[in-house]
Amino acid sequence: MGNSYRVALAGNPNTGKSTLFNALTGLRQHTGNWAGKTVSLAQGNVQYKNKTFHLIDLPGTYSLFSNSSDEEVARNYIVFEKPDVTVVVLDATSLERNFNLALQVLEMTKNVIICINLIDVAEKRGININERVLTNRLGVPVIKISARNKKGFPMLLDTIDRILTGAIECQPVQTTYPDDIEEQIKKIEPKVTEFIGNQLSARWVSLRLLDGDEKLLNEISKRFGQKEAEE
Repeated sequence: MGNSYRVALAGNPNTGKSTLFNALTGLRQHTGNWAGKTVSLAQGNVQYKNKTFHLIDLPGTYSLFSNSSDEEVARNYIVFEKPDVTVVVLDATSLERNFNLALQVLEMTKNVIICINLIDVAEKRGININERVLTNRLGVPVIKISARNKKGFPMLLDTIDRILTGAIECQPVQTTYPDDIEEQIKKIEPKVTEFIGNQLSARWVSLRLLDGDEKLLNEISKRFGQKEAEE
């Protein structure tokens, strides 16, 4: 759709993700069932410059390892539906706990913005966050906002826009694992690439295979098997 782009919002429960979604989309939102699932996702539009950002509010989850249907829906949306940008909303008062999800998303997709919410609450508690250092370490833009007070919104929308136009090039940091796991990834990755091409991150799929993630395996077989059958 010409000037329409999909932006997924991911985050732990209670990070203010839905507050951000509601503040950005206002009344321009609806609920739609996604890709034949019974789970309905809130969706809404934001007009910015000459573009329409179509926001998708993914279920709040602590991880994306598909231990629950919410996690599975959030993960499958990011991996298979390939939003143009994924915004991961973190709670400024408990960054350490929230970073687990952020690092998982960075392994799955390239165009990511880390959005640190509740910054006003953190500052009152004397928590100072240096977003520039985090941006350098993570390889993707890190932005501080307060969804409740609509603070930081222009910066967030401008950053989404600049990723879409290519003015910002995201280079997500790669999590490195112990040597024995890295060895196994090296063995599996070429075979994974043979099967899925560059449709998904072969490294990420290899990690999930090492985890024995059968649900993901079934989903990949279903989707890629279908594609091969159609071709």
